[in-house]
Amino acid sequence: MKKILQFLFEHKTLDRPSAREVLINISQGMYNESEIASFTTVFLMRSITVDELQGFRDALMELCVPINFSGHQVLDIVGTGGDGKNTFNISTLSSFIVAGTGNKVAKHGNYGASSISGSSNVMEQLGYKFTNDKDVLKKQLEDSNICFLHAPLFHPALKIVAPIRKNLGIRTFFNMLGPMVNPAIPDYQLVGVFNLEMARIYNYLLQQTNKAFTIIHSLDGYDEISLTSDTKVITNKGEKIYTPEDLGKRQVSPDDIHGGNSVEEAAKIFLKILKGDGTWAQNAVVLANAAMGLQCMGKYKSYEECYSIAVESLESGAALQTLNKLVK
Repeated sequence: MKKILQFLFEHKTLDRPSAREVLINISQGMYNESEIASFTTVFLMRSITVDELQGFRDALMELCVPINFSGHQVLDIVGTGGDGKNTFNISTLSSFIVAGTGNKVAKHGNYGASSISGSSNVMEQLGYKFTNDKDVLKKQLEDSNICFLHAPLFHPALKIVAPIRKNLGIRTFFNMLGPMVNPAIPDYQLVGVFNLEMARIYNYLLQQTNKAFTIIHSLDGYDEISLTSDTKVITNKGEKIYTPEDLGKRQVSPDDIHGGNSVEEAAKIFLKILKGDGTWAQNAVVLANAAMGLQCMGKYKSYEECYSIAVESLESGAALQTLNKLVK
C-alpha cells in the first residue's frame, strides 16, 4: 500500500486493473485501517477518474454474492449520499410507493456513513431483518413487490471499510460506488448524485449498460429531487432541467425535508409519511422521486401519469401495506 499511496500522492491516477486490484486486496484484509483511510481520502482531494471508478466497481461485482431475480424486471432508486443535507429517507420511501403501484423494486442500501440515517438504518429500525438468502429475497419481491439488499451482506469489501467510513464521517468514493454495485443488476435505475461532475461520470458509465436509467441532481446540491431548486435530469435520451413546479407542483424549503437528529426520529418521519400523515412538502418530494422512478421504467405515457399513480399508491395505503407485508 505504501507504494500505491506514494504513487497517488504524486498526483498520478490508477488504471482500471490497478484500481480493481487495490479493492480486491482491501476486501481480503491485506491493508490496515490507517492505510485504507489514507487511500480513501486521496479521492477527496482530487476527482476520481472513470477508470478508477470502473476498476473499483469491477472488484466489488467480481467478489459480490450474486442474486438473480429471473422473470422479474426490477427498479432501484438510490442516491450516492454524501450531499451533507441530512434529508429524511426519500429514496427508500419512494421505493415503497413504487412497490405499492405493483412494480418490482430491488432496493440496494447501506448504513449512513456521512448522514445520520442511511436506508439500512431506517429499515433496521422498522424491524426489517437483513438477509442475502436468495430464496427469501425472491419471495419478498414476489409477495411485497420489494426486497432490500443490505450492501455489506453482498460485498465483503464494504463490510471491512464500514467502521473506517463511519469514523471518517465524510463522503468517500464508496458513496459513488453504491448505486453501481446493486448485486441484482436491476433493469432500471434512478440514481441521485451529489454534484454535476458525478452526473457526467454516471451518464458515461450507465450509457454503456444499454439499460434504462435516469440520473437526478438538484442544482443546490441534493442527490435527489428535493424541490428546493431546479433539478437536472439525465436519461438515455438526453438531459433537461426541470423546475420544482414541473416536478412537484411548487417549491419547498430545505427545512421542510430535514431528516431528524437520530435514527429513531428518521423512522418516525418515515412511518408518518407512509401512513399519509406527512406534510404537503414531505409528500410532494417523495411523490416526485417515485414518479421519476416510474417514468424511468418506460411503461407510462407521461410524468404526470406517473405522479398520479404514485399519489394513488400513497393515499390508498398501498405503499404502507407493502412495508407491513415486507417486515412481517
